[in-house]
Amino acid sequence: MVSCGHKNISEKEKETFDNNLLSKNDFLLSSGEYEALIRLNIDYLKKAGKLGYREGKGLCYLNIARVNVSAGNYERALVFFEKAEKALYKSGNAYHKALFYDSYSKYYSHFKLYDKAIEYNDKALHDVKDVKKSEFNDKLLPRLLVNRGAYFAWKGWSGTSLKCLLKANELENSAYTNCMVAQYYLFTHQLEPAGIYIHRAEEKILTEKINNVESLWVYYTMGYYYNEINNYKEAEKNLKKALGINVKIRHTYSSHMVEVYQSLAEMYKKMHEEDKAYYYLKKYMEERGKSSSAQLIAINHTLDEFISETKRESDWKRNKLPLAIALAIAVVTVSGVYVRKVINTLRLKKRSLKMETEDLKRHVNTKMFQEVMELVKRNDSSFLLKFKELYPDFAGALLKINPGLENSELAFCAMLKLRLSSKEIADYTFVQHKSVQQKKYRIRKRLDIPAEEDIYDFFDGL
Repeated sequence: MVSCGHKNISEKEKETFDNNLLSKNDFLLSSGEYEALIRLNIDYLKKAGKLGYREGKGLCYLNIARVNVSAGNYERALVFFEKAEKALYKSGNAYHKALFYDSYSKYYSHFKLYDKAIEYNDKALHDVKDVKKSEFNDKLLPRLLVNRGAYFAWKGWSGTSLKCLLKANELENSAYTNCMVAQYYLFTHQLEPAGIYIHRAEEKILTEKINNVESLWVYYTMGYYYNEINNYKEAEKNLKKALGINVKIRHTYSSHMVEVYQSLAEMYKKMHEEDKAYYYLKKYMEERGKSSSAQLIAINHTLDEFISETKRESDWKRNKLPLAIALAIAVVTVSGVYVRKVINTLRLKKRSLKMETEDLKRHVNTKMFQEVMELVKRNDSSFLLKFKELYPDFAGALLKINPGLENSELAFCAMLKLRLSSKEIADYTFVQHKSVQQKKYRIRKRLDIPAEEDIYDFFDGL
């Protein structure tokens, strides 16, 4: 009565589960609908649990990891990569393993760890040989080769990079793969062969149905190429198309927005249209300074709800367990050893969930703290915005003491909260040490900090 078994799931059911999940997931990922994507995978996690489909749960964890990578939420992505690896490690499905290793290789490429990226790309290529032939799976090999070509290009291995990209284009021959070959030639300053592949991509984009992410990349590459050959009319047309797509999916691929604005600024500068050049340069600087905090908060909120829900289910089971055991004893005389084992298992699960939640929060805070320190060292204007994400109540507490504090004063207080010395503040903000000391004195007055209290201790306790 206490035990619960799962029915055996057939290979056909597994294939249906995989195809439905992955096609819906990829659509939401390319559309930038992050919250919907997270909820989709949480729903499928529950389905996989009911079916007893371990590898299905692994795919859900992998999809959640991938969306966190796209959002720059790398610490949390790693947690779900590890969960996916445990679930997929013994999978007999070669596609599962190839997809996992491909996603992991892209994760490492974000940190410019190209040797690691290539190592996992090798594993993906090894497994993809055994993937069953299907319309859904056939796209994986050329994409693995595209990624491989990019990694080798960044390492400076031009010949090997070009071989991978040409092979990928031979297999897929899409607007996207043609543009990736063109990107290589642009990267190596070979405009004539770049033009050949740009024109092929232009022909294909008129007849192919491609998603927003790939369309964006194609139009951006074409705009970049035409800017290089001084065909400003075509450059402007394509970059504006890329910009229009990027506005739709900015939360998914916000880094591309920066590149598009930068290219438009460079183009108008070459055209001597200073007002437009300045406008897009300003947009470029603003976009660089922005964070995707709202999107990360939304994702993390959804994941926290899922963790809390899982924890509540665990607590419910534990609370209902004595009644279930009593009924079981009445019917089949369950041994005391078994009872203790069940209770201990539930306690361990609860403890594990609590530790996991704390670990996720700690990872996120560590990443944010590092980002804040990098911004302050660069004297970046977005420092205060990022600091407020890390310490959301800090500015409010200061403004309660003195509502008249200006942003520059709040930023200075934030540096003191980070325990930066006067010398460090002077170095990072390009002012004299004496000026920092004067600011400290003014802040004491503005916040009524007693002369005998250490100013750093004041901000620590705030």
